[in-house]
Amino acid sequence: MQVATTSGKYSVKHYPDIIQSWKKEGNYFYFYTSTTILELRVISDKIVRFRYAADGQFQRDFSYAVSEKLEESPEFFDIREWADSFEIITTAIRVFVARENLRITITDTDGRIINQDETGFHWQYYLQKGGKIVYCTKLVQEGESFYGLGDKPTELNLRGKRVENYGTDAYGYAKDTDPLYRNIPFYYGLHNGIGYGIFFDNTFRTLFDFGKEREDVTSFWARGGEMNYYFIYGPALLQVAESYARITGTAELPPLWALGYHQCRWSYYPESKVREVAKEFRDRKIPCDALYLDIDYMEGFRCFTWSKESFPDPKALLKDLSAQGFKTVVIIDPGIKVDPDYPIYQEITQKDFACKRADGAYMEGDVWPGKCVFPDFTDPKVREWWSGLFKDLTATGVRGVWNDMNEPAVFELGTFPEDVRHDYDGENVSHRKAHNVYGHLMSKATAAGLKKHLMPQRPFVITRSAYSGTQRWSSVWTGDNIASWEHLWLASVQCQRLAVSGLSFAGSDIGGFIGEPDGELYTRWIQLGTFHPLMRTHSASNETGFNQDPWSFGPEFEAVVKSFIQLRYRLLPYIYTTFWQYAAYGTPMLRPLAFVAQQDENTHDLNHEFMLGDSLLISHVSEAGMTEKSVYLPEGTWYYYFNDQRYTGGQAVTIPTPLAEMPLFVKGGAVVAQYPDMQYVGEFKIMEMIQQVYFAEGTTHSILYEDAGDHYGYKTGQYNLVRFKQSSEPNLFRLKKKFVGKYNADYTHHRIRVHGLPFTPKEYVLDGVTAPLQPEHFVDGVVELNLLRKFEELVIR
Repeated sequence: MQVATTSGKYSVKHYPDIIQSWKKEGNYFYFYTSTTILELRVISDKIVRFRYAADGQFQRDFSYAVSEKLEESPEFFDIREWADSFEIITTAIRVFVARENLRITITDTDGRIINQDETGFHWQYYLQKGGKIVYCTKLVQEGESFYGLGDKPTELNLRGKRVENYGTDAYGYAKDTDPLYRNIPFYYGLHNGIGYGIFFDNTFRTLFDFGKEREDVTSFWARGGEMNYYFIYGPALLQVAESYARITGTAELPPLWALGYHQCRWSYYPESKVREVAKEFRDRKIPCDALYLDIDYMEGFRCFTWSKESFPDPKALLKDLSAQGFKTVVIIDPGIKVDPDYPIYQEITQKDFACKRADGAYMEGDVWPGKCVFPDFTDPKVREWWSGLFKDLTATGVRGVWNDMNEPAVFELGTFPEDVRHDYDGENVSHRKAHNVYGHLMSKATAAGLKKHLMPQRPFVITRSAYSGTQRWSSVWTGDNIASWEHLWLASVQCQRLAVSGLSFAGSDIGGFIGEPDGELYTRWIQLGTFHPLMRTHSASNETGFNQDPWSFGPEFEAVVKSFIQLRYRLLPYIYTTFWQYAAYGTPMLRPLAFVAQQDENTHDLNHEFMLGDSLLISHVSEAGMTEKSVYLPEGTWYYYFNDQRYTGGQAVTIPTPLAEMPLFVKGGAVVAQYPDMQYVGEFKIMEMIQQVYFAEGTTHSILYEDAGDHYGYKTGQYNLVRFKQSSEPNLFRLKKKFVGKYNADYTHHRIRVHGLPFTPKEYVLDGVTAPLQPEHFVDGVVELNLLRKFEELVIR
C-alpha cells in the first residue's frame, strides 16, 4: 500500500500518536493527538461515523451520497474512561478508542468483537498530485466473508480480492475486470454469525483490499479527501442494508410499467422499424411495456433533437405507441456537440455551464456526435438548466430517459483528464474528486427534470454510472456485456451485488450487448431476467443485422421466452410489493442466500442462488446443455414452482432443467400475489387478484402492497397493505387477512389457490361460515376458492 512519488521514492506514512485531550459536544466526540483529530458521531445505536483530520484540519463536511432525511436518533449513549482506552456505549455496541494511537475496536454488548483496527487510520502526502492518501486497515476475523461494492464482476464473497472504484467505460468487460461503471464504496463483513457494514464516503479513487495483500488484514483507502466512514452494526445483514439505505436514502416507487418487460436495441430506426417491432409484440401476444430509442433517433447524435429523416413526426409516433400500451424511453448522453448552430451548445457556452480544463479552456472530447463539450453537473445551476431541457421531450410523449456514457466516457482519452475543474456545489475541485459522482449527478438532474415535466406521472430513469445514493432517483444496468454463458453468470452475481449495495432496481442486457447469443443462451437469460427488478433485452448493431427480439430464435425458443415474460407480468403484484419493501425500508429486492441464512455457513460462498423478495428462490441455468442442477435450499419448506414438489431445506437438491423450466422455488407458508395474463400494464381493469398460497406448518406472514401504479397518491395514503398470516397444523390450514388502506382497487375478489395440503380436505370455513368442498374446488391438485376481497379468515380442514 505504498505510493511512489515522482522521484520513485515512497512518501512517509503518518500515524496518530497518543490522545492528548478530548471533548464531547452532543452526540459528537472529539479526540485530539499531536497531528490528528478523530470526530466520532453517534447517529443511532447501531450507526457510528468516524471522521479523521489528518493534519488537524477537517475538510468541508459535504456529501452527495448522504440523504437529507438522515436524522440522528440514538436511544442512549455515554462515554467511559479506562487506563488504555475510551469506551463509547450505546444500547447495541461498544466502541473502544485506544489512547495510544486512536485504534478502534467495536464489540457487541456481550463483548464479542465485531470489527477491529489493525493499524487503523494513517495517511501520507500525495506528492505527485497533491492532497493526501488516507488509509484504514482492519483485522480480518476468523472465517470472515465480505460482500457489496456494487457491480464488481466476481464472486459474491470478496475475501481474497482487491478492487477499486473509478467509474470506467469497460466495453466488453470480463470476469474480474476492475474497475467498472459504478462507484459504491460500501461493503459488508460477516463472521461468527455477526454482520456489519462500512460505508467509506469518499468520491476520490477508492481501493479496498480484503486479505489479498495480507490475508489477515482488510483495508480501504482513497487517493485524496478525508477518511470518513460509517460503521453499521446488524447483526443481520439485511438490517445492515436497511441502515445503509437510511444513510444514503431510499428509492421512490417507480411507475408499475417500469417493472414490466423492456425491449431495446442499438438501434431501432427509422420510425417504420419501431412500428414494426411494436406490431410484432402485439401480434405475437408477447407482453411488453417499454421500447427504447438509442442514439440514432437524434439529428446527428445531438441530444434533445429528433432526426428529421428517420423520425419526421415523433409526437405522432409516440402517441400511436402509447395507444398500443408502449412507453417510449430515449437515450441522452452528456456530450453536447460543438456546433455554433445547435441551440443546446449555444446555451451551454453562453451560460458558461461546460466543464473546463485547468487553464480555462473547455474540456473537449470526441464521443458519438464528434467533438463535444460536457455539462458540469456538480454545479447546481447546471443541474437546474439540464432538468429544464426535458420539457420538450416529455411534451413529445417520452416517458423515460436512459443516461449513458456518463462515467464520463470519452473516445481515445477514456475519460476526462484529471486537471478538469468542477464547481462541486461551490468548492472548485479537480476531476479527481468529481469523477466518481459525475454520472450520479447527471442522473439526479435528469430525474428532477422528468419528475417536474411528467407530473403527476412518475418518472423512469436508467443510468450507467452511479455513486452511493443514486437509488434515490434512478435504476441501473450492468453495462456493455457479452453474449456468453460467462456473462449470464456475471449478470446474476452483479445484480445481486448491486441490490445489497443499495441499487436494487438493476438488470443486465439480456442476451448480451456484444455478439449474438444462440436460442438456448437467450432463453436462459430471459429466465434469469424474469426475476431481476429491471428486465430489459438490449443488443448492439452488427454486420448481419440480427435483431435480438423474443421471436428471433425460432418458434421453440419463442414459446419458452413468451411463457417467462408472461410469468413476469403475473408476478407484478409480488414484484411491486418487493419494490415497496425496498422503497419503504431499503430492504434489497434480490437477496443472496448469505443474507437470508447467514447462520448457515453453506450459504456464504453461494453465487447462483438468490431470493427475490421474501418468498421466491431462484437458481438460473448457467451452462449450455445443462440437464440438471444442484441447488442449495436454506432451512424451511420449499416448493418447486412448476410441479409443487416439496423439499426440506438445509441441503442441496438436484433439479432437472428442461428448456421450459428453471430452478424456481416458493417458500412454504408464502402468499404470492399474481395478476391475470396481460400484454402491458393498464391494458384492462384487473377484477380479480390471484393469491398462490403454499402450505407450511407453524405461523408465517406475507404482505401485498398495492396502489394506482402511477402518480403520487400513495404519498397521501392512497395505498393498501394487505397482511396475510398463515397458521397451519398437519390437518388444518388457516389463513387470516388484515386489510389496511385507503386505495380503492378495481378488483372485487381474491382467487385463493392453496398448494401442498398434506391432508385430504373436506370443507372450508369462510369468516365463520362452513361449506363443503366441491369437485370444482380441486384444480390440478390445488384447492381453489373464489372469495370476496374483504374476507378475513379462511380455514380448510
